[in-house]
Amino acid sequence: MSSFAVVNPATGELLEEFPEIGAAELEASIASADSAHRTWSRSTTAAQRAELVRRVGELHSERREELADIIVTEMGKPRDQALGEVDFCADIYSYYADNGPSLLADEPIELSGGSGSALVRYQSLGVILGIMPWNFPYYQVARFAGPNLVIGNTVLLKHAPQCPRSATALVEIYRDAGFPEGAYVNIFATNAQIEGVIADPRVQGVSLTGSERAGSAVAEIAGRNLKKVVLELGGSDPFILLSTADMDATVESAVAARLDNSGQSCNAAKRFIVIDSLYDEFLDKFTKALTAAKPADPAQDGAALGPLSSATATARLGDQVDRAVASGASIVGGGHDGNFFRPAVLTGVEPSNDAYREEFFGPVASVYRATSEEDAIATANATPFGLGSYVFTTDPDQAMRVADAMDAGMVFINVVGADSAELPFGGVKRSGFGRELGKFGIGEFVNRKMIRIG
Repeated sequence: MSSFAVVNPATGELLEEFPEIGAAELEASIASADSAHRTWSRSTTAAQRAELVRRVGELHSERREELADIIVTEMGKPRDQALGEVDFCADIYSYYADNGPSLLADEPIELSGGSGSALVRYQSLGVILGIMPWNFPYYQVARFAGPNLVIGNTVLLKHAPQCPRSATALVEIYRDAGFPEGAYVNIFATNAQIEGVIADPRVQGVSLTGSERAGSAVAEIAGRNLKKVVLELGGSDPFILLSTADMDATVESAVAARLDNSGQSCNAAKRFIVIDSLYDEFLDKFTKALTAAKPADPAQDGAALGPLSSATATARLGDQVDRAVASGASIVGGGHDGNFFRPAVLTGVEPSNDAYREEFFGPVASVYRATSEEDAIATANATPFGLGSYVFTTDPDQAMRVADAMDAGMVFINVVGADSAELPFGGVKRSGFGRELGKFGIGEFVNRKMIRIG
């Protein structure tokens, strides 16, 4: 069986297979992207390229129902959330269409001495490889491809093996938007083939969103070949609760932060760290609310929690939970029917437990008691990850103090689900490096060319 196949995680049914790319076709794909860059990027302006990107966003909106249905079937995303993902993509493409040209405008340099002038000119690098995951099949592509195409780079896109239909739908959108052949090229390549793609001298950089293991492998290959790399990896984001004027609303936010995308989001809140005076009330209400969420057919309107993405994902999460409990943690909820995993709350997770450091990719939450603000910060930072974090408090000074102390690339204060196209996304430590979205997202794969004029 081809590794690129659509298996409905709600039913386990194999629906369609797509052939892996052959060596000759892969060579032709790289050559096409390289040729397109050498001609297209020099014959068009950033403003012209931005209008093509704008059309990509418009086509997402026009085809939102069809696009949503695809990923409901491919990876089990609840349909309302699938529609939301498509809409967010349209916003991202619109943002870079509106702002890309100005973000790439020449930047004058004030000289400290001598006559003449100097400037920095932002120019494309060439072919950039994107390696994308399954959990947000359109959004991950939008935040990578949108800014790079405005820059004038061309894109090779290697999607997750379980997302070939959404990958194919995106190829059609870029074609219908008017991009020339070679500007956006999908490759159904194996991991072994990707090593050769990264090493190819025509490829100038690689951006990966995925696991620590994948990031480490890609970074090693890229480093060996002196290629720029951006990595957005896992996260075990803390949700710190220090004070609240409305516990019910806070619990609602906490549940939403844990269950987004059926718990399969790298920047979802996963560890809930609660000040001692609020711990018992929060734990009681949070446990009841989280475990009340029932997995349902993701195709149904209003479904909030679907299946995990695959049998492999279900087995991995189940094994993590079993090991956590065997090592001393207590659990409420849990278990699964097929790939439908019931939400669970873990308590008593000690530093000696592997669960203290692991990322749980599914609807499983860990709750910790904090004796003080300092203790909450220490627990939050006691992880190899550093992607996002959430701080809930009624004290504005405390909020900023704790935000400053977070070892994370992102901090959200008294709000969840507040991602947007203009906000930079990325992490530190083993959550990766580099940024996507916002002005920083368009500055990763560029040549900042200094021009000094006498």
